[in-house]
Amino acid sequence: MDNEKKARENVLKPSVDLEGWPVVKGYDFSRPFSVKRFVESLCNTGFQATSLYKAIQLYKKMLNDKATIFFGFTSNMASCGIRDIITYLVKNKMVHVLSTTAGGVEEDIMKCHKPFVIGDYDAPGEYLRGHGINRTGNLFIPNDRYLWFERYMNSLLDRLYEKQKNEKKVINSKEFCREMGYQLELMSKQDKELKYTESFIYQAYKNDIPVFGLPLTDGSIGDMIYFFKKRHKDFQLDIADDIEMLTDIALNAEKTGIIAIGGSVPKHQVCNANLFRGGADYTIYINLGIEYEGSNAGANPDEAVSWGKLVKKENTVKVFGEASIVFPLLVLGVIEG
Repeated sequence: MDNEKKARENVLKPSVDLEGWPVVKGYDFSRPFSVKRFVESLCNTGFQATSLYKAIQLYKKMLNDKATIFFGFTSNMASCGIRDIITYLVKNKMVHVLSTTAGGVEEDIMKCHKPFVIGDYDAPGEYLRGHGINRTGNLFIPNDRYLWFERYMNSLLDRLYEKQKNEKKVINSKEFCREMGYQLELMSKQDKELKYTESFIYQAYKNDIPVFGLPLTDGSIGDMIYFFKKRHKDFQLDIADDIEMLTDIALNAEKTGIIAIGGSVPKHQVCNANLFRGGADYTIYINLGIEYEGSNAGANPDEAVSWGKLVKKENTVKVFGEASIVFPLLVLGVIEG
């Protein structure tokens, strides 16, 4: 066999015909822009755009099937502007159970007093520290937000401590988060500038949507509880109640869906609750983690199927992407697509 013939056989190898398969094609910007057509175009764009399209369809299916939607998200989502989209979803009851961390709760509350600002990833940490500015990515959070939050927390903890003594009952994280929403409402009567309705904690309180903020002691909330415990040694929080309540919500739901941004406790908490009912019916993951390190964030949906936390792989999708970009597109696709 001569070299040319051998090369042709290797380079131009015959293939099977994929007639009827979806054709790869991007959005046509030469036409007047249409949100609906743009969302539909994601399906055939390929790569993570196609995964995002599947996520949009799964979210729509959750809503159409009246599934109880468990929404887990890490605290950085409250740090950035995704917080305002979460508030919209809670206000309009497009999610039904929230799971986040202390940082997610406290930063949502702080923004009612003053906003965070866009800074710079490369700003020197020592300089920022000297000026009382904390950096989260390219966001700047001045310490005065935390000083206000201390006053807010002291008022809240004083009230909850009296309630604990009078009712002889230890509060759990779900009740604690609900009381945080109520505390915002109370403070708004004295502070007319307080933007409390922009808070997803307040909207969850108003719409009776449970928020499970575990671990509550990991963050500024924990700092305030530390100082409060120095004055009131008998103040307590009960986390045993939370696992029972969260799991019972899953067990009593006819259908369930999971939307999880990031990993850590929020993602695992909602997935594990669904284990007790035989797995969630629909699941959307959004993060950049990879499974090869065995982390919770990196775990793909099919791994959760092996644990019994999700029913089957067909009704799951993981979108590999940074959530501050991906999540607004997901919500846009559900609302307008």
